[in-house]
Amino acid sequence: MNTLNMQSILLQSSQPCLRNPSSNVFTRFSCLIEQGQNFSLKTLYQNGSKWLTQRWVPHKHSGLINVRQEQQKQRSIKEERNIRNEGQGPPKEVLKVAILCGGPSEERGISLNSARSVVDHLQAKDVAVSCYYLDRSLKAYAISAAQMYSNTPSDFDFKLDKMAKPFVSHSEFVKHLKSSSDIVFPIIHGQFGEDGGIQELLEAGGVPFVGTGAAAARRAFDKYEASSELSRQGFATLPIFLLQDLAQDYDGLLKWFVTNNLDTGSGKVVVKPACAGSSIGVNVARGVDQVVNRATILLKKGIDTRVVVEPFVATGKEFTVIILDVGSGNNKQPVALLPTEVELKDLGNDEFEIDEGIFTFRRKYLPTRQVSYYTPPRFLPEIIEKIRNEAVRLFKTLELRHFVRVDGWLVDTWNGQTFQESRQKAHIPNEIYFSDINILSGMEQTSFLFQQSAQVGLSHSDVLRMVVSCACSSYPVHFDSHVSRRMSLSSSNGFAHTSEVNNGKQKVFVIFGGNTSERQVSLMSGTNVWLNLRTCDDIDAFPFLLAPEWEDDHGSSENKIEVSPLCRTVWALPYALVLRHTVEEIVEGCLEALQPERSASTGMLRAQVASELKRSIRVENPKKMTVMEWIKEAKENKAVVYIALHGDIGENGTLQGLLEGFNVPHTGSGAEASRLCMDKEATAAALDHLTSSGILTACKEVYNVVDLLEAFSSDKSMLNVEEQWKRLIMKLQATSICVKPAADGCSTGVARLCCASDYCKYLDALHAQIPRLLPGTLSRTHAIVEMPLVPPKKLIFEPFIETDDVIISSQDSSHDENVCPGELLWEGKSRWLEITIGVMGTKDKMHAFNPSITVKQSGDILSLEEKFQGGTGVNLTPPPQSIVGKHVIDICRKRIELVANTLQLAGLARIDAFLQVDTGELIVIEANTVPGMTPSTVLVHQALAEVPPMYPSQLFRTAVALSVATEENTFVA
Repeated sequence: MNTLNMQSILLQSSQPCLRNPSSNVFTRFSCLIEQGQNFSLKTLYQNGSKWLTQRWVPHKHSGLINVRQEQQKQRSIKEERNIRNEGQGPPKEVLKVAILCGGPSEERGISLNSARSVVDHLQAKDVAVSCYYLDRSLKAYAISAAQMYSNTPSDFDFKLDKMAKPFVSHSEFVKHLKSSSDIVFPIIHGQFGEDGGIQELLEAGGVPFVGTGAAAARRAFDKYEASSELSRQGFATLPIFLLQDLAQDYDGLLKWFVTNNLDTGSGKVVVKPACAGSSIGVNVARGVDQVVNRATILLKKGIDTRVVVEPFVATGKEFTVIILDVGSGNNKQPVALLPTEVELKDLGNDEFEIDEGIFTFRRKYLPTRQVSYYTPPRFLPEIIEKIRNEAVRLFKTLELRHFVRVDGWLVDTWNGQTFQESRQKAHIPNEIYFSDINILSGMEQTSFLFQQSAQVGLSHSDVLRMVVSCACSSYPVHFDSHVSRRMSLSSSNGFAHTSEVNNGKQKVFVIFGGNTSERQVSLMSGTNVWLNLRTCDDIDAFPFLLAPEWEDDHGSSENKIEVSPLCRTVWALPYALVLRHTVEEIVEGCLEALQPERSASTGMLRAQVASELKRSIRVENPKKMTVMEWIKEAKENKAVVYIALHGDIGENGTLQGLLEGFNVPHTGSGAEASRLCMDKEATAAALDHLTSSGILTACKEVYNVVDLLEAFSSDKSMLNVEEQWKRLIMKLQATSICVKPAADGCSTGVARLCCASDYCKYLDALHAQIPRLLPGTLSRTHAIVEMPLVPPKKLIFEPFIETDDVIISSQDSSHDENVCPGELLWEGKSRWLEITIGVMGTKDKMHAFNPSITVKQSGDILSLEEKFQGGTGVNLTPPPQSIVGKHVIDICRKRIELVANTLQLAGLARIDAFLQVDTGELIVIEANTVPGMTPSTVLVHQALAEVPPMYPSQLFRTAVALSVATEENTFVA
């Protein structure tokens, strides 16, 4: 095992004076320490990076103080509130906020993501956050901040009793909250969190909390009751029917169809639980009998005991709007932010038809071109104002508080019938209908709350502090009037051009986007890195988007023209634009911002909302430049480039080579290592000599795609396909095959092929440039397979390696009465597991984190969702010792370090492999020089498993500290 820990890794600078074997870094430091001298690392870094100018001073225990002193302070603030604060609270002037997450609903994973985001952006010198979790049975636990960064609750449900402290009853839990916190922030989506359950518990215990009260929450969460109340109060509402007893309600449902001009055999409607999250259990049905069928399934699943039916809005425009309470005490006034238009897109494939054009869970939480958001919406200004006014009226009518999100529709007609005419009303164009009330809006990093707040100059931290401050003022007995004034907001949070910033901090240019099939994941990674680096006191982080190379001035991809990397477009982004849903939306927003008429219209809308918030905003526009101009700007500003581009020039060594040519330091591996690792065939060849060290690579057959497609298109007969398939499996001596592009992102085009038909369908998809293989396309169960945007040059075929499934039993899937929900199940027949492991350090001195077991839930290959979408996928970090012993983990880490050093990796990287759980043997799958850096990436889990734990901002800050420059490893001023 490499004995270097992450503290010592920071000392392994890439500077020549530190790489000279005759100049022992630790010896030199020790001599100075023994002499009792203070000294600065600035002399070792010729560019004078301010984040490395902290003084090293003698320390009686460790010899010297960690260079990450400020990070340790931040960590200590988080950790001192992690588990049951035994009376050791922070100073009195610090507001103590208890975050509650989890719960029994299917949205508990999203709850964890929202809570994590709140912890990241609310935690501050004047706000101390403690974390609590409620499991499916509503048992409460005090959990550590580190557990908040798990991908899903299933990551830790099975070990809660060992890692968290339970409360024996709700009364004990509430009593603890009352004594240890000033205010509670419930972030539990769905049942118990939004239906008044947790609110009633807190109200009974006299505990101040953020959000709507119990009675109002109950009414708002019930879609039928809320719709009925809004109708009584004069709001336009869609016709709605309540199903409770399917047999007794059948005749009433028939009558409802006829009354609303819906064909009883084919009328299109939406069927959903009366009380559930806005994306849970939502189905489209055609005709009465199909409604009954859909409702029966929902009731059997136990999502709810009541089901509502509404007409399908075929021609309306969907929107969502956030309403914030502004002010304090009895002087609060709700303000609606600028709404967001939600447009679902039919991209010409079967997926749109399968989902019937509804806003599914995947579309809501995974960036995809199947849905586009527009903030502000593409409505007339008077319509936007009407939406905002009606939303505020709804907020007051239902007695909501602090902050909510309301979904609705602009409707002219539905199902070919004018709705107002069917109700014998005069037709009013663009009537506003509210469909869902969310008393707890999602709070993931790019959620509607933060998107709409950023439009009026509010950062993530600002809007959360505003909400908490307002909530505190609702409890004058508990809080004095100074609380809201103490929680000050920033004056400006937009992008400031780098030339305008000269505050002595280290500048970091974070670049993301690009034009690969993983560009949306790159956007998630880059946004997460940028937001985390913004929290570092000694860094100024700036977001940049590499536009897809085929984008024309209208943001379309009709005319794909390949251009030189140096001539490609880079956009310097304002805060609000970074939070857009997709790369394409950001490009579109940049182009719109430079159009005077559109910019002026948006500016007026923003100014109106800002005035109601009693806040002034600074208009920030994006800045367009070429890659060449961007590199020069980085050099002029002595900036470090943080590369968050997945695939393409960000991972194949091209960008690294350009930056190194201009002596601009960048994160991650150098150009040569990046080129090597992007080519999976070359990576395997580079590791061939390590077989004797227990490090293997899979057998491979590599084919030129042009040759394959020519042979395939000339003769698609099954006889020809069968012959090709037989030759392939004979060469690989396998019964099923894993196919992947030789040089592309780690999730793109990877599939399991089990027969000639699968082989034929895969090649056909490549030939037709189909964007994705939908579930059911191939013979084995699989999730959506994202395909390369452009056919790759080469395909790799490998034997599919069977691993033992690791299963975490759930309430639904556990039929064995001896198996408890949340229990870890593993048969261990093949003794092989798929793992992923992060490595960090400098060339030849890489440090391996604890590995993670990847738990596949939707097929044989990890899906894009399981890898990158928050609330989806399960990762076990570190592997439970019941599956892999500690000595095998140690062997595994040592071998991974050997792999990393052999490939000349540097900075932060990830290696995927198969692990033999008895011997520690490895079969290396691939090495990723620019690993996923999304909020739920396994690298975060692994960094938190280090001793001491490394939080995300520390992880990314360390990656900056490890940045490399030119081949000579010198910084040029």
